[in-house]
Amino acid sequence: MNNKLVIISGTSSGLGLVVANQLILDGYSVVGISRRKLLPTKQNTDNYYHYEFDLNNTAEIPSLVSEIVARHGKPYGLINNAAIGSDGLLPTMHNSEIINLLNLNILSPMILTKYISRKMLENRDGRIINISSIIARTGYKGLSVYAASKSALEGFSRSLARDLGPRGVTVNCIAPGFMSTEMTESLKSSNVESIKRRSALGKFTDLNEVVGGIQYLLSPIASGVTGTTITIDSGSSA
Repeated sequence: MNNKLVIISGTSSGLGLVVANQLILDGYSVVGISRRKLLPTKQNTDNYYHYEFDLNNTAEIPSLVSEIVARHGKPYGLINNAAIGSDGLLPTMHNSEIINLLNLNILSPMILTKYISRKMLENRDGRIINISSIIARTGYKGLSVYAASKSALEGFSRSLARDLGPRGVTVNCIAPGFMSTEMTESLKSSNVESIKRRSALGKFTDLNEVVGGIQYLLSPIASGVTGTTITIDSGSSA
C-alpha cells in the first residue's frame, strides 16, 4: 500500500484492535487513537503510531489532527470506530449517559472527519469509513440512544459523500451485526443464543469478516463506492 496513512479511532480492543493489526500487515502506516494503548503485532511495528486521547474531548481534536499530520503526513484513510453502547431503557437513563454516548458516537467522529477530510481534499484522494451497526435499522431493546447515534452516522455519511466526492474522497459505512467484543460481553447467554438463531448463518459476525469489508473499501477497486452502507451481519437483518 506504499505506506499510505490510515487513522483509526478506538484501537484499544475489539474491532479497532483487529483492524489496526491487519492494516499494519497489509503495509499501511497506521495511527491509532484511544484512551488505552493498542498492542500491535510484532510484524511491522515501525508502521504503527499511537495517540492516547479521549475523543470526548472534542475541543482538542483539531490540535490532535494537526499533530498527527505534522508528524506523519496527510492521511489516506480514516476509520471512525470508537463508540460506546450504554444498555438501558431511555426513561431510566441519566441525561449524562445520553450526552456522553452521543458525544462519543456522533459528535466526535464528525469533528475528527472535518479536520482530517481537509487534508484528503488537498490530496484529491481519500477513504472515510464509519462503523455503524445493524441496530440502526433493526432496533434492539435497551439500545435506543445507541441506535439513534448510528442512524445519525449513516445519514451523515450519505450526505458527506456528496460533499467530498468531487475531490476524489469516498465516504461509506460498514454495519456489522453482533460481534464478540467488550460491547456484547454483558449480554445474557440466552440473549446470545437468540441472536445467533435469528441470523441466517446461525452465528455471530466474525471480526475478520468486518475487517475484510474495511480492506475492500480502502482498496483501489472500491474507488467507485461511496455514500453507501455495507452490512456484514451473518444475515441477521435478512
